[in-house]
Amino acid sequence: MKRARKNSQTSSPRGYPRPQLERSNWTSLNGEWEFAIDEQDRITRSEDVKWDATINVPFSPETPLSGVGNTGLFKGCWYRRSFDAPPLPAGHRLLLHFGAVDYEATVWLNGRIAVRHEGGYTPFFADVTDLLSADGPQILVVRAQDDPTDLSKPRGKQDWQEQPHSIWYYRTTGIWQTVWLEVVPAMRIASVRWTPNPERWEIGLEAQLAGEEREGLQVRVRLASGNRVLAEDAYSVSGSQIARSIGIPDPGIDDYRNELRWSPESPRLIDARIDLCEANGTVLDSVTSYTAMRSISLLGDRFVLNGKPYPLRLVLDQGYWQEGGLTAPDDDALRRDVELVKAMGFNGVRKHQKIEDPRFLYWADRMGLLVWEEMPSCYTFSQRTVERLTRQWTDAILRDISHPCIITWVPINESWGVPDLPDSPAQRHLIQAMYHLTKTLDPTRAAIGNDGWEAAATDIIAIHDYDADPKKIAARYANEGDGIAAMLRSERPGHRVLMLPGFAYQDQPIMLTEFGGIAFARDKSHTWGYSRADDARTFARRYFALLEAVRSLPLFAGFCYTQFADTYQEANGLLYMDRTPKFPLEQIAVATRGAYSPEEQQIAVALNGHDPRTPRPKDRARKE
Repeated sequence: MKRARKNSQTSSPRGYPRPQLERSNWTSLNGEWEFAIDEQDRITRSEDVKWDATINVPFSPETPLSGVGNTGLFKGCWYRRSFDAPPLPAGHRLLLHFGAVDYEATVWLNGRIAVRHEGGYTPFFADVTDLLSADGPQILVVRAQDDPTDLSKPRGKQDWQEQPHSIWYYRTTGIWQTVWLEVVPAMRIASVRWTPNPERWEIGLEAQLAGEEREGLQVRVRLASGNRVLAEDAYSVSGSQIARSIGIPDPGIDDYRNELRWSPESPRLIDARIDLCEANGTVLDSVTSYTAMRSISLLGDRFVLNGKPYPLRLVLDQGYWQEGGLTAPDDDALRRDVELVKAMGFNGVRKHQKIEDPRFLYWADRMGLLVWEEMPSCYTFSQRTVERLTRQWTDAILRDISHPCIITWVPINESWGVPDLPDSPAQRHLIQAMYHLTKTLDPTRAAIGNDGWEAAATDIIAIHDYDADPKKIAARYANEGDGIAAMLRSERPGHRVLMLPGFAYQDQPIMLTEFGGIAFARDKSHTWGYSRADDARTFARRYFALLEAVRSLPLFAGFCYTQFADTYQEANGLLYMDRTPKFPLEQIAVATRGAYSPEEQQIAVALNGHDPRTPRPKDRARKE
């Protein structure tokens, strides 16, 4: 059996897989594994598998980077590799982690079951200490089951037809995020949750412990910003957890407060070190983490960041790469995506139909990018759908709840999985239940029960409208005051009502959360978009005109343009799928932001044919 090369923390091209709970002793198991496809999912024992291929983990077998490149309809696959167990100090355990395996996973180590897991977008792990072999290499086997025709599971944009059609793409089967080993103390810190409270100038910490409970334990916490220590204290452990509010010295000086607050313009993180100690001071476990001081709220019809109205300029980001599918080629690719979004003038992304790799959230935290997190959709409504959706959405929220970059949760998109909302009380109750479940797990952020239309429970009225005519967009949403409620009842973008009967507008912020979708491709054959531009200059001018129209509407608290990059046949990105801009980044940024320096004014004039700050003659005549 071939042995894949081990990667250490410093040599792994993907970075630490769980960036808000780091330990030093870990090993990546990414690399070459033995592999086999089980087309009908009939093999139940690894002894019966014909290991006839290899695969490059963590890329799914549908992708070129996997080395397999099988995009057909198959229901299962198998993985096998060996590894040498790292040395275990006395009283330590070995954990085996999987970032994500789509859709059901069964894991064996040395012929014994280690763990089973259902859910294609959420992590899981097993304590494999007692399964280790005393002699020779450890043999790890993974079975992934993923019926491509099952529409009752959260699947996102994965097509149920063999060839991608419309807005759906090739499937993702099996392992698609990092597999890794972690050496941990038997008594350890299992999870941390951070909750900033700028009004009280405090950071809330909840820490869960794993291991046999004992008396006299303490958790020591040190918070620092750069070289400045903000807090350093110890807290007694009650049972298997602690919950504390950690006060940060507040001199009451705005300059100091603003320096410490996190925002896209100033992404200041607070570094944390957490030690679990015995009463005599002996350190049992030590982890590093981070948080940030920032607040999110809604004030009337505006979104508020750190106490001030903050217009949201988002771009829809589906998180696919030509060679890697849902898996970024490496950590630099994730960082580069964050850089590109910011370079195009956006301050956030709506991660669409994907629970993104935590490394993307790490870079968004560190570089300053707002994120809307959205649950991949099911496409049928049933009891099984409800059970899967609620369980896996809960897991996703709890995985990502401490990331400062996340400002909004979206459990359902465009009534997918609940297609009969106007006529089905049960489906309406699911929308409401998902909204309230989200707010129960995290009351500090905004939640949108159903993004796009047919709102039944939401903090933000989220509208999807792909009308290609800027004048029609401007006229449709020019309402103010009492006219807003009437507009929300009468308009039908996507041929759907914006609010369901019985749900009244209550002065929530209104956003255009999908619009644009202008297709422009190098090769126009076999591509799709909501509208089309024939050349780069036309594409740039149409983008500028549409953004100018949307930005000028007082109704909107923000917008989300479709989309960041081309995704296979859907060629309506601002970038090609290889992340090459379709017109210069500085021009995209001018059109997106709409705030013009003298240099930017020249760019705007060149794009639009006039200075957008100066009304055209016919506009002046209309006002007079």
